[in-house]
Amino acid sequence: MSATVLPPTRFTTAISIALACLLAPGMALGQGYAPQDLAAASELRERALASDTAYELVTSLTTEVGPRPAGSPGDSAALDWAEHNMRQLGFSNVRRMDVVVPHWVRGTASFEVLAPFPQTMPVLALGGSIGTPDTGLEAEIIAVRDLTALATLPVNAVRDRIVFFTGRTERTRDGSGYGKAVQVRAQGPSAAAALGAVGVVIRSIGTSSDRFPHTGALSYNISAPRVPAVALSNPDADALERQLATGKPVRVSMMVSARDLPQKLSANVIGEIPGADQDAEIVLLGAHLDSWDPGTGALDDGAGVAIIMAAAHLIGDTKPRPRRTIRVVLFANEEFGLSGSLAYASKIGDEFARHAVGMEADFGAGPVYQLTSRVPPELLPAIKDIHATIAPLEVELGGNETNGGADLGPLRRLGMPLLAPGLDGSKYFDVHHTANDTLEQVDPAHIRQAAAAFAVSAYLAAQWPGSWGRNTTPPPRQ
Repeated sequence: MSATVLPPTRFTTAISIALACLLAPGMALGQGYAPQDLAAASELRERALASDTAYELVTSLTTEVGPRPAGSPGDSAALDWAEHNMRQLGFSNVRRMDVVVPHWVRGTASFEVLAPFPQTMPVLALGGSIGTPDTGLEAEIIAVRDLTALATLPVNAVRDRIVFFTGRTERTRDGSGYGKAVQVRAQGPSAAAALGAVGVVIRSIGTSSDRFPHTGALSYNISAPRVPAVALSNPDADALERQLATGKPVRVSMMVSARDLPQKLSANVIGEIPGADQDAEIVLLGAHLDSWDPGTGALDDGAGVAIIMAAAHLIGDTKPRPRRTIRVVLFANEEFGLSGSLAYASKIGDEFARHAVGMEADFGAGPVYQLTSRVPPELLPAIKDIHATIAPLEVELGGNETNGGADLGPLRRLGMPLLAPGLDGSKYFDVHHTANDTLEQVDPAHIRQAAAAFAVSAYLAAQWPGSWGRNTTPPPRQ
């Protein structure tokens, strides 16, 4: 009896579409996590929640090394610390990748209102600022909200004056308020100088109501003169605004002794938990080892360093052993130019093809509140499975548009997929880049939860049976 070919129906067409979806790139028929992988991930989650490795690491880094600005003695000491602790935790292939970094020295800074109501206010020089003359700088001050307001001022309105940027930073969980405000710190000094200003003061790019000014890098434009720039804390910025509100001319003086020194040699520090398949791909876990110098760099980014080192260590004790290699990279000089991540992307060459997916911890000590990603759409079922395993940590599922972190930017632009356990930044900018960034800001329970979320996410990324593919569309503009 010969077979009869039936015409397609709605039912058979639906089945064909479903099979086509299953057989899309990276999603072969029947592909998914093995039950033993999901069970191992759940066991890893519980083991991580009981581990104090991350808290012990951030305690060690902030106590034994402290602040770690690029090119400083603290930077050099941090390299030794990282290598030693990676080996102590059982990492393999521990090594340095040399990176040339800038060496800017903060020196001292002072700020004083001379009239109408004399008083001094604590300030910090912005990272990369030039110094004032030895005798200081004295001028009338003019206030503007932001770069847009500066551009609308009449010609010569700021000439021979000090520009005071008054805009506030919105408190947000995901850091979007910081992203909007930080352009003033980066571009404000050159924008003001191009209009004839002799100096710049900014309201700190932070959310704290304490009297701790915030530092962070500026970016001089070669087409404009370089002028000294400092930041005031929010309470002192408020006080300065009240003086300006009187309508009387406000005259101030500022002194900055910051200076640039010759570049120094630093390094990215790299260590691995080798995968069971020696020819398999790499799951990259990144954080930055450097920090600014007012505090001890506990949240930025000592906590991130500790989270990813602890996560990789915990994965190393997990059975079955991860198929892909877990590679930890502690990047040099994120704060003042992304030297380490740019060097890594340029030096890995053909090995980039082995980089399956990347993750970064650079937003404090947790807790993780959301899992986002940037993967080819056909791989979203894998993200949902990962999320289901960390959901008991009170982690919600976010979208597929993450930018990852700053140090993953060069690899993201090459198309590397991203997995992003989102650290809760609601209070992060209270202490970020201030003298208050100390170990006391790290909650041991939060950093345990964060290490657990990162460990589970990285382990399951390593165990995904298919390819993670490549991202071909650019990330959204920030």
